[in-house]
Amino acid sequence: MEVRREAGTEDDPRAAELRRAVARLRRDLAAHPAELPDRAIADDELAALDAMARTGAPELHRLRRSLLLIAGALGSVSALGPALTGVRAAIDQFGSVPRTGIGRD
Repeated sequence: MEVRREAGTEDDPRAAELRRAVARLRRDLAAHPAELPDRAIADDELAALDAMARTGAPELHRLRRSLLLIAGALGSVSALGPALTGVRAAIDQFGSVPRTGIGRD
């Protein structure tokens, strides 16, 4: 018998995956040497995503909004692309998302 876990709790593997993906992008962004004019926006939204994953069932709309803000803040920095794709994949686990836009193969 499969046990459903409440979204956003410590036992929720989706929340854990989102936290790992956010941590990776934060590390990659911190190590990126280029000056990004909107880096603070990306940092703020990554912190918000981490908080949502820690505190309970995140709202899919808010997750998607944060993803768009992060993607816009990072622009087309290819070095951050794989980590950003990881964040998107983790967010996709919380609900169906059309397969267009950032991170599409």
